[in-house]
Amino acid sequence: MSLLGGGGLGLPMAVEVDVVSVQISVTPAAEKAILATMSGDNENHVLVISADSGGCSGYMYDMKIVEKPEEEGYQEIKVADKIIMIHDRDSDLLNGIQLDYKDTLMGGGFQITNPNANRSCGCGQSFG
Repeated sequence: MSLLGGGGLGLPMAVEVDVVSVQISVTPAAEKAILATMSGDNENHVLVISADSGGCSGYMYDMKIVEKPEEEGYQEIKVADKIIMIHDRDSDLLNGIQLDYKDTLMGGGFQITNPNANRSCGCGQSFG
């Protein structure tokens, strides 16, 4: 049964996840880009990397600069004087990633290499 618009109602489901101690590598180019991107931000801002459901391969990477979350369940990785945070629910998916930054004629951006991915999309933003 659904409501108008076809969205329907759903209840949140509790899903058990394996929490691992996250270790990532950050290339010098990515470190430089993080410092440049966050240079005007106050000390309370952090970079959160997450794995969201979606994309053509099952999960999509998401990166955003936000005020440091108050809730528990995040792991912190210090890069220079900035902090990267990864939520425990994503720890098994993102453990071991390499964060890089490429600057090309077609545009640049952060790139993630994930040893846990069984498959990935050509766009590099989706993995499974």
